[in-house]
Amino acid sequence: MLRIGYKASAEQFAPRELLGFAVHAERLGFDSVFVSDHLQPWRHTGGHAPAVLPWIGALLARTERVVVGTSVLTPTFRYHPGVIAQAFATMGCLAPGRVVLGVGSGESMNEAPLGLSWPEPKERFQRLREAVELIQELWRHDRVTFRGTYYRSVNATIYDRPDVPVPIYIAGAGPAVTRLAGRVADGFICTSGKKWELYRDVLVPALGEGAARSSRTVRDLDMTIELKVSFDTDLRRARDATRHWAALALSPAEKLGVEDPVEMERLADALPTERAASRWIVSADPEEHIARIKPYVDLGFRHLVFHAPGPDQKRFLDLYSERVVPTLRRWAAGPQVRAGEG
Repeated sequence: MLRIGYKASAEQFAPRELLGFAVHAERLGFDSVFVSDHLQPWRHTGGHAPAVLPWIGALLARTERVVVGTSVLTPTFRYHPGVIAQAFATMGCLAPGRVVLGVGSGESMNEAPLGLSWPEPKERFQRLREAVELIQELWRHDRVTFRGTYYRSVNATIYDRPDVPVPIYIAGAGPAVTRLAGRVADGFICTSGKKWELYRDVLVPALGEGAARSSRTVRDLDMTIELKVSFDTDLRRARDATRHWAALALSPAEKLGVEDPVEMERLADALPTERAASRWIVSADPEEHIARIKPYVDLGFRHLVFHAPGPDQKRFLDLYSERVVPTLRRWAAGPQVRAGEG
């Protein structure tokens, strides 16, 4: 079964406005809402960065059915893993079966401005692995004594734990973290718009390798992908909407060491619109959107979280739920067997 999600752009909209979009997504039949956890947005002008924990709590209180998760939170620097374990256990008690903890190794722009050191990728990976292990221990056991390289606990107990476990999804863009997701997580998160070989030849095989180490297959995981789509009846408007998110088109080298939204905005604004749009599926044709989404489903991604760049999110949600989502659901429910599921 295909699950359809909405990416709530916390970096683009004020908290109350964003909440309204997410509530509207539930009314339209979306299955999930995922929200990023940023201290600072990708651009200063018109940027936003609401605190994700109270925002999720508010959304859970305003909705009845939709699953809500982070995409993604970093439980290794600004937060101690134990604080995250307690917060998500509480939300899981308040909204059983409707909460997902999505985690990743993080962005320096969220940690360095607070004076926190930003280590090399190897240490960030080790911190993430250890943090996930500690969170899982705290959710499973009483009086947890944990002695890791980076995190410790002494007879710690999360007293209020939900009857329905909160799943952990790990976000990955490379083989090591993706293998970790396959081995220890309930789901995997990645984003669209990168070279196709990354998904086909690196991420999906690495996920399978990790799952095999825990006597599982990728079918046991919720394979989630954040699909960057810009859809409008006016093609030019769909293309121009991507400019707000031009920073996503910057190469790793171009944004290396950039932790200031003002500087990130300057670099992004210097890019031509064609490059800003390169990370997105941009079209006014519903069939083209469907055709470009299908290959991800064929790889095994069954939880599609749609991220739209435009300022009128309600218009996007209305148009996409009417013209694209129903066809996708019908197609995915057909008799064909998807690659990666056999």
